[in-house]
Amino acid sequence: MFIAERQMKIIEMIQKDGSVQVEKLAKDLGVSSMTIRRDLKRLKNEGIIERCHGGAVVKQEIAYAEKQISHKGSKELIASKCAEFVKENNVVFLDAGTTTYEIARLISTIPGILVVTNDLKIAQLINESEAELIICGGSVQKSTGSMYGYYATQMMDGFQFDIGFFGAASIDDNFQVLTPTIDKVFLKRMIMKNCKQTFIAVDDSKFNKKAMSKVADLADYTGVITDHQFTESELARLAKAGVKIIAV
Repeated sequence: MFIAERQMKIIEMIQKDGSVQVEKLAKDLGVSSMTIRRDLKRLKNEGIIERCHGGAVVKQEIAYAEKQISHKGSKELIASKCAEFVKENNVVFLDAGTTTYEIARLISTIPGILVVTNDLKIAQLINESEAELIICGGSVQKSTGSMYGYYATQMMDGFQFDIGFFGAASIDDNFQVLTPTIDKVFLKRMIMKNCKQTFIAVDDSKFNKKAMSKVADLADYTGVITDHQFTESELARLAKAGVKIIAV
């Protein structure tokens, strides 16, 4: 078994069980404990898993309070650019997150808009404004204040949006959008399909990082609104893939 194949098997086992132990991985995969420890170290360094005593666990999302103060200036600039795309009477989806919270704050005074969100704090903000509000139901991830899961996905299936703004936990060097929370993947993908326009709003800190599950490619969005500085070779790759970068 090749190294990459073995590490993918490890990821799949962690996804299934939530945690794994070194000795069991070594036995199941037919390699030494030292080999497994090296694999886990590499996966941890790539930001995909977290180590625990004797094994590894699924990497958790950063708590809302920590996100809120991180890169706040960049998030405000990105939100300001995002707000330019929202028109009167639009139906707008706002993904859970602190950058989308800043978008909510800026668009809440636009006449006639309806905001749909799976973020409790965004919902509270919009509820205190003149904008109309629909809250996506479902399970609540208390650390981030976001709703996800089967019921959230079912509810969003019938909605159509003029525009949607999405966040991301990580974007890897292949320009794939990733999340540590597997159950969020299906919700994000469904809502993206139901939007006439989709924008991913991400600050520089989200790039060149890995997480467990793929949501989409950057090319799947109408535009990428970011303060990240791409190299010339990266810009060439993005252009070839049809990715529209909207720099702030």
